[in-house]
Amino acid sequence: MGADDGPTPDDRPALDETIHHPTRLAVAAFLSACDEAEFAAVRDGCQVSDSVLSKTSSALEAAGYLTARKGYVGKRPRTWLSLTPAGRHALDGHIAALQNIAVAAREVGARGQAERAGQARK
Repeated sequence: MGADDGPTPDDRPALDETIHHPTRLAVAAFLSACDEAEFAAVRDGCQVSDSVLSKTSSALEAAGYLTARKGYVGKRPRTWLSLTPAGRHALDGHIAALQNIAVAAREVGARGQAERAGQARK
């Protein structure tokens, strides 16, 4: 391999198993667009139930990717969620890994198509 072949597999970002789950990915992506969001806004934005968001946020919090802040608006309890710097870094790395997978697959597909076209001309 030459220097222009791009990063080796060891250099490429890896998929993050914690963020990989579709609901955790959706929540992390939603929160990446804001400093913090109220639980109900995240629930509605990600189109999940309270229980699914609660379980998802607990998993992300256990991984150190999310923080939950509890407080009150008037007399009503509220929870606000936010990504930690580690969560933002993990999301960025996961998205980069997905992009690398897509690019590599396209390159392999294009090479295969070019090879088949070349064989057909012979």
